[in-house]
Amino acid sequence: MVSSNVTLDGVEIGKVMSIRSNPKGDSLHKVKMTFNIHNPDIQLPKGAFVEIGSLDFFTKALIVHLPLAGNGTYYKAGATIPGRVSVDVVSQVKAYADPVSQKLQTMMLSVDKMVSSLASFWDTTATSELEGSLKQVKLTIKKLGTVADDLHNFVAAERAQFSKIMSNVEAITLNLRKSNDQITAIIGNAKKITDELVTADFKNTILEAQTTLKKFNIILAEIERGQGTLGKLIHDDKLYAELVATNNDLQNLVTDLEAHPERYVHLSLVGGKSKGLQLNKKNEDKLLKILDSIPD
Repeated sequence: MVSSNVTLDGVEIGKVMSIRSNPKGDSLHKVKMTFNIHNPDIQLPKGAFVEIGSLDFFTKALIVHLPLAGNGTYYKAGATIPGRVSVDVVSQVKAYADPVSQKLQTMMLSVDKMVSSLASFWDTTATSELEGSLKQVKLTIKKLGTVADDLHNFVAAERAQFSKIMSNVEAITLNLRKSNDQITAIIGNAKKITDELVTADFKNTILEAQTTLKKFNIILAEIERGQGTLGKLIHDDKLYAELVATNNDLQNLVTDLEAHPERYVHLSLVGGKSKGLQLNKKNEDKLLKILDSIPD
């Protein structure tokens, strides 16, 4: 308001002279306040600003704030100094209290829901269910006591059986101790047999086997090179063909001999005439050899 105090560090230094809204040439939503300073020795350095604030709960004033460090220049009379409106104590308290009030209201709603839930739990049905649960707890405790008694009786009954088992184990151990000499003799015999097997002449046997395999490998190598009868038979088609031809001739001779024996064997009777082919002694020997080689 006009005539309100202008203060510096809480001391009145002047009065508000005029208040104008939306002065010409300035932006909208601004207010221009004119004030004076009674003491001519007070100068406002550049960087100072004024603030509309509350001195107490009832009085507002124009408060001058000086900069922490000036640059040696000061505002002259008629100069424009920036200003602002401070938040009063009531507004500050309200700004602090509003969020707290909202949180309290939210918490009260949660408490109300919890109370409603507890009230619904402690109705007649919930009470009945709780009583039923307590009865089940009692029955469980009773059953646990019965099981404990059964375990005690079981342990007492099995204690004697366990004693018998331990007696049997002791008897078995005693028998094993008595049979220790026999077990030692058996182990000694087994060791003797093992030593005899170890000292057997396996070396000569292996050497003989190696010698036989070397000879067999030499024979296979000769066959592969076409040496010997078997090698020639494998590698020489001519020898194979001659053997086949000889076999065929021999088969034909045997077949003809069976069909016409009179051609090859001369049977002479007293006073009879000779028929068939006449063989000399040499040919008859060859023929006998061929007949002997024919399997039955």
